[in-house]
Amino acid sequence: MSGKVVHFEIPFDDGDRARKFYADTFGWVMMPLPEMGYTIAMTGPTDQLTGPSEPGFINGGMFARSEQFPGKSPNIVIDVDSIDEALAKVAEAGGKVVTAKLAVGSMGFTGYFTDTEGNLIGLWESASG
Repeated sequence: MSGKVVHFEIPFDDGDRARKFYADTFGWVMMPLPEMGYTIAMTGPTDQLTGPSEPGFINGGMFARSEQFPGKSPNIVIDVDSIDEALAKVAEAGGKVVTAKLAVGSMGFTGYFTDTEGNLIGLWESASG
């Protein structure tokens, strides 16, 4: 398990307003994925297949605040070898599973939990192959 922070996510109430704010303020390139209810936020030079094309930054995403994800703060996403194993460790350590492993197209899988302090944290497992 790498345990590295590889992504961030920012919740929003108004997607158009949030995308415009970050694009105008920081020059981020936004790629809405309406079929997934998600927006990819590219914060620097990015190759569409491999991600950031220079060291020192990560990209992120944005999604609508909801009953399942009501947070008012951004969350980080941690790379793991197995979301199922990581979520089991989270529960053993006193955290709470928010979502089980979910496929993200053919790219990989995600899952969410809250830590012992109530912070929402995402997990990422890359697809094999």
